[in-house]
Amino acid sequence: MLRILSAIIVSAMLIFSASAAAAPREPKISADSAIVIEATTGRVIYEKNADVVRPPASMTKMMTCILGLENLPPNEEIRISQAAQDTDYPELDLMAGDVLSANELLMGMMLVSDNGAAVAVAQAVAGSVPAFAKMMNDKAWEIGCTNTNFVNPNGLPAANHYSTARDMALIAAYCMADWDFRDIVSTQRETIHWMTPADVTVKVENSNKLLGNYKGANGIKTGWTSAAGGCLAASAMRGEIELIAIIMHSEDVDTRFDDAKKLLDYGFARVSQIYGINVDSAARNVFVKNGEHATIEVGPEGNLTFPLLDDEYAGKLSVDYEIPRVLEAGIKTGDAVGKAILKYDGREVASVPIVARESVDKGSSVVSKIIGWTEPLITVAQDFLTVWLA
Repeated sequence: MLRILSAIIVSAMLIFSASAAAAPREPKISADSAIVIEATTGRVIYEKNADVVRPPASMTKMMTCILGLENLPPNEEIRISQAAQDTDYPELDLMAGDVLSANELLMGMMLVSDNGAAVAVAQAVAGSVPAFAKMMNDKAWEIGCTNTNFVNPNGLPAANHYSTARDMALIAAYCMADWDFRDIVSTQRETIHWMTPADVTVKVENSNKLLGNYKGANGIKTGWTSAAGGCLAASAMRGEIELIAIIMHSEDVDTRFDDAKKLLDYGFARVSQIYGINVDSAARNVFVKNGEHATIEVGPEGNLTFPLLDDEYAGKLSVDYEIPRVLEAGIKTGDAVGKAILKYDGREVASVPIVARESVDKGSSVVSKIIGWTEPLITVAQDFLTVWLA
C-alpha cells in the first residue's frame, strides 16, 4: 500500500505543480525554497524553488526514522558505538557502551535531533553508515525522489548530501503514512529511558515549536546547519485535510516556523477535501469464465480522495473504471484485476487498484462456461449499451 500511495503522490505532484504555483493570494515567505502539499494525494498547493538542490540538515532524520521503524523491532537493544558517541552535537549525551531500545533512540533522535542516535540506528539497521546511506538512497528512489542523495543518517554537512523541497515533501508524506512514525513526531515531551546503565533517564522536548502552538500541528522535523540554514518539515491536520509544508534555507531558526505557519494557513484556506472514489460505494460484479461460479465482486483497494482548491468544482470530477468485462477463474481475494481512475476536467489525477473481494477457483459452473463461450458477444453487447446509454 505504501508503494501505491507513493506512486499516487508522485503523479499528483507532477500534474499539479504548475497550476499550484500560479494560484492567487500566495503567501510571502522568507525561505529560499518551500512547498506545501496535501498529504494523502501529494497535490501541490504552493511551491517556491522546490526543485533547487540544498542541504536538508536534520530533516534527513525522517528517512533514518522510517528505515529504523521498518527494519528494527521496537525493543531491539542497540549498543552505542564509539563513532556514535563522537558524533557532533550530542543532545542525549550518549556514551559508548550505553544500551537503549530502538524505540527510545528513535524518539530521542526525532525530538531533540541527536546526531549520535542517528548513527547508532544506522549501524543497527545496516551494520555501517555507508551501507545505511545506500538503503536511504534506495528508499528515496522507491518513494519517487529524483534530486536527493544521502551520505549520512543525520544531515550533518557533507559533500553530496542534498535534497530538494519537493523530494523532502515526498519523503515526509511517505513517513506520515506510518502510524508509529506519526506517534513519534507528534510527541511534544517524553522521557528517554536507558537499558544500560540501568535507571538512567533524560527528559526531552520536541524542537518543533508548532506542536501545541498551531492548530492541528502533528509533526514533523526541524533542521539547522550554517550551510542549510533553517529547515522544517511541518504537518498539520484539520478535519479530513492534512497538509505538509517544507521549508529550506530559512534566515534563522525562528523564521522557518513563521514561514511554515503562512504556508499551512494558505493551504487550509484553499483546500476542501472531496471523496472521489469510496471503497464502500464503488463495488461491482464482473463476469467470470470457467469458474465455480459466474460472477465476482470487485472494488477499490481503498478510498481515494482529491483535494479541490477554492476555484475548482466537484462537478468536474469523474471516475473511469478499467476492468476486464470477463475475468478468468483462479482469482484470489485481494488480487488486482484493474484500476479506478479519478479525473478532474478530463485529466487523470490519481488512480487506485481494483481488487477482487472474493475468490473464484476454476470449476464447472454451467453459467460460467456459457460466459466463456459467449465472451465476444458480451463484449459487443456491453460496448453497445455504453454508447446507447451515454
